[in-house]
Amino acid sequence: MAASLQSLNLNPLSLKPFHKSSTLTFSKSNSIRCSAATPSKRSYTITLLPGDGIGPEVISVAKDVLLLSGSIEGIKYEFHEKLLGGAALDATGVPLPDETLSVAKESDAVLLGAIGGYKWDKNEKHLKPETGLLQLREGLKVFANLRPATVFPQLVDASTLKREVAEGVDLMVIRELTGGIYFGKPRGFGTNENGEETGYNTEIYAAHEIDRIARFAFEVARKRGGKLCSVDKANVLEASMFWRKRVLALAQEYPDIELSHMYVDNAAMQLIRNPKQFDTVVTNNIFGDILSDEASMITGSIGMLPSASLGDSGPGLFEPIHGSAPDIAGQDKANPFATVLSAAMLLRYGLGEEKAADRIEKAVLDTLNRGFRTADIYSPGTKLVGCKQLGEEILKSVESHIPAGAL
Repeated sequence: MAASLQSLNLNPLSLKPFHKSSTLTFSKSNSIRCSAATPSKRSYTITLLPGDGIGPEVISVAKDVLLLSGSIEGIKYEFHEKLLGGAALDATGVPLPDETLSVAKESDAVLLGAIGGYKWDKNEKHLKPETGLLQLREGLKVFANLRPATVFPQLVDASTLKREVAEGVDLMVIRELTGGIYFGKPRGFGTNENGEETGYNTEIYAAHEIDRIARFAFEVARKRGGKLCSVDKANVLEASMFWRKRVLALAQEYPDIELSHMYVDNAAMQLIRNPKQFDTVVTNNIFGDILSDEASMITGSIGMLPSASLGDSGPGLFEPIHGSAPDIAGQDKANPFATVLSAAMLLRYGLGEEKAADRIEKAVLDTLNRGFRTADIYSPGTKLVGCKQLGEEILKSVESHIPAGAL
């Protein structure tokens, strides 16, 4: 069984699947394909990485939602909870234990909460929680990071932008995830000719790294609005000049896609000035990290946005784009919506379980429609609740959409 991305609708809350146990490849016809070896499989192994801060709180909610939606749809899960980030440092002395990576590689999908915190900020680089996350992405070989930013009608007034600017925003940032300045060498610390200490990193991309993320982005744009904006800094950086050269060459294979280019500083400004001009955005690792966080605030809260990280093969990595928020950890204030929506992306992209994903996404919308909000998205007239109660309300919505006669 093979499914081409050409048959997929990639709007953020109606994402069709890349099937897990599939190899994501680029065919000669330049479409992204998924060849599912076991399309009828209804039992899956999921690695849970709660991480730090609010991570365990939001993962707990997402796990419950996965279990309930799965039980209704006839899906069984075997969960393996492992350490990552600061929690792993405290327990094992390293941010990514070998056991965690090994179990993650053998699973059908990986769901991550959040990592990091003030406690470990002064650690040496190799002992920082963030190093564990970078190692995990590299170990899973997930190179394409999809970060949808959609303004929900129910939350348009939660945006810091004017209603007329924020209303209707629906864009997808596609971030190259395993190359660029975060992984480039040489890197390190040194001393210059004046005897001053220096720190340096290398922004470097090979042709195949740019080609595969650009091709991925063209295919996604084809199933969205047909517009792709490639963001770089080609007026200054040689790596960006090369990036633009490769994207332009590949564009000849996609005459149906309206391709534009934008310098990253202008893109940052345009996201605030007129975000609706964007449909699909593709960019390098560091620019994607920054711009996707900026785009998240258009939606009203970073606590609303999920992400999916995919590779050529193996399990995908699914996580909310928010951080560990140590200032509210353990206070039942976290917003679990982004992690729950990441679980829905896991079902679509990772497992090919569309009905269960649909059920979760509809439950999120239903919960919003019923007025339940955590503090980050609260507005007068809505119901302020904590993480646990919001999770309970999502579960009610999941269950309430059981088709007649299903049980």
